[in-house]
Amino acid sequence: MAANGSGRVTLSKGSAGWNGLPKIHTEKRAEGICHDDSTTPVKAQTIDELHSLQRKKSAPTTPINFGAQAPFTLSEEERHKQQLQSISTSLASLTRETGPKVVKGDPARQSETPRVSHVSHPDFTPTTDVSDSSLKFTHVLYNLSPGELYEQAIKYEKGSFITSSGALATLSGAKTGRSPKDKRVVRDESTEDVLWWGKGSPNIEMDEHTFLVNRERAVDYLNSLEKVFVNDQFLNWDPENRIKVRIVSARAYHSLFMHNMCIRPTPEELEDFGNPDFTIYNAGQFPCNRYTHYMTSSTSIDLNLHRREMVILGTQYAGEMKKGLFSVMHYLMPMRQILSLHSGCNMGKDGDVALFFGLSGTGKTTLSTDHNRYLIGDDEHCWSDNGVSNIEGGCYAKCIDLSKEKEPDIWNAIRFGTVLENVVFDEHTREVDYSDKSVTENTRAAYPIEYIPNAKIPCVASHPKNVILLACDAFGVLPPVSKLSLAQTMYHFISGYTALVAGTEEGVKEPQATFSACFGAAFIMLHPTKYAAMLASKMRKHGATGWLVNTGWSGGSYGSGSRIKLAYTRKIIDAIHSGSLLNANYKKTEVFGLDIPTEIEGVPSEILEPMNTWADKKAYKETLLKLGGLFTNNFEVFVNHKIGKDGKLTDEILAAGPVL
Repeated sequence: MAANGSGRVTLSKGSAGWNGLPKIHTEKRAEGICHDDSTTPVKAQTIDELHSLQRKKSAPTTPINFGAQAPFTLSEEERHKQQLQSISTSLASLTRETGPKVVKGDPARQSETPRVSHVSHPDFTPTTDVSDSSLKFTHVLYNLSPGELYEQAIKYEKGSFITSSGALATLSGAKTGRSPKDKRVVRDESTEDVLWWGKGSPNIEMDEHTFLVNRERAVDYLNSLEKVFVNDQFLNWDPENRIKVRIVSARAYHSLFMHNMCIRPTPEELEDFGNPDFTIYNAGQFPCNRYTHYMTSSTSIDLNLHRREMVILGTQYAGEMKKGLFSVMHYLMPMRQILSLHSGCNMGKDGDVALFFGLSGTGKTTLSTDHNRYLIGDDEHCWSDNGVSNIEGGCYAKCIDLSKEKEPDIWNAIRFGTVLENVVFDEHTREVDYSDKSVTENTRAAYPIEYIPNAKIPCVASHPKNVILLACDAFGVLPPVSKLSLAQTMYHFISGYTALVAGTEEGVKEPQATFSACFGAAFIMLHPTKYAAMLASKMRKHGATGWLVNTGWSGGSYGSGSRIKLAYTRKIIDAIHSGSLLNANYKKTEVFGLDIPTEIEGVPSEILEPMNTWADKKAYKETLLKLGGLFTNNFEVFVNHKIGKDGKLTDEILAAGPVL
């Protein structure tokens, strides 16, 4: 046999091998070089042991600081025990002596040795000594990574698929949006005189007993499952004012969604997490009991601010968790004299910060995402004495009619780790059709904020220089931009105006005014004037300027006029950022009394005054008065609430409204 390049192979004539064939001998060359691609055998006796070698354990060993005591390092076993005890406490029934037996790890991996924790609760008087749930293990899948959650979703959750971009497509079940009429807040001694109740309020009351009934139902359901997902995460990038949240859920989809939307702790922060400040029990796959007091459907989203708990029954729509926590922040932060805001925020390269308020369709996300500026956040923020901080760790973007050309940042963010809700895709190529509304028009993408290239991490900034209120005025009578006085800013902030376009059978469409207090009425907990007073105080203290920007129609109402070009709106926003608009010449409009600039570089001067663009001047004045009347009627609910000790600011705000 011929020799190879590394050694020499020969057939031995003198000795026979199996079945009489000559033996083969391999000889090394004299220089000691011989090709040998064999390796040491793996250190595994079974295929399960081989698979276990794939997964490298990641356990940080950072000391825990116990304040005045000297820091010391707990053993891995002690850390594990404390962590499971905390989770068992969260899952405890209020009528039993102990919490469930919790085991960390996937029950499908039978080779893993379970470690169990079981917690007694001396504060509660047991009514049942033993239950079926107390005899079983509840497996806890704790702070899983996106890769692990992908595996769980694809294996166990019908309707979960990996799309061509790498994102995880999921379904939220029968509910494809929030259920505001099914959201309840416990009215007790701690909230009676603090929260906004009554006409116009989003807070629908329930009592403590009913909450506990629903909590028990949710906890019993979660404990009946073979496994639950537990996320320990943070809200608010300001380290002095961040909130620890725990989310207990039954779906990998929900766990990955919150992994993306909340702030992700480092391994070291997770070690010292301890007990949460607020807990969500998401049992959305299980309905509430329709015979329970206050229930009006099989869905119930319940907030108990005193217990710092939230219960979800009868809806799998993940946005309920995000917005539920936003409501909680609207309560907790003002208690610390921190203003919570439903706004976008960005920062210029020179450090100038702008806040963007606006309802759906006003361009808040588009205008706050600017490649020439850093993104602080797209939706939820806090304004404290330290400046502005993003509440969230991710973005929740609408996907309907999404294209790479219109929204390149969102398009590129839809990759591995992103959750795509209720989208439609090709069954073979897995390419998403973002124009398809077969499931719902409310298709969404949830992704970590670092997926946006110009996001500033950590998501904090200094005090805002400009406060921009966006309105899509389909009536076509508001100017493209107005500089607001402090009182006018408060008036339009409390009003939260935009106009929606509703179609009729004949195809004729009429604008419909929509008002949402503080540009987020569905989520605020206190009376709108409380938030307005805090905003006025902070704007006055830090010298911020208010602006009203109309991204809607010009030259007539919807159907006769035309939408103001996005290029013009961007020029207006650029002039606000640069400060040049502060130095412009201004004149005052009728009815609303707004100060409008006479000239902006890159914007036709004739469109800055709305009346100039209307051919029918009489129709313009009639429409202007109509819109002014709608503002006045909407504001009546706020007239009797005084802002400040002397109510002086209240009078100024009322005077800043339209004069009919």
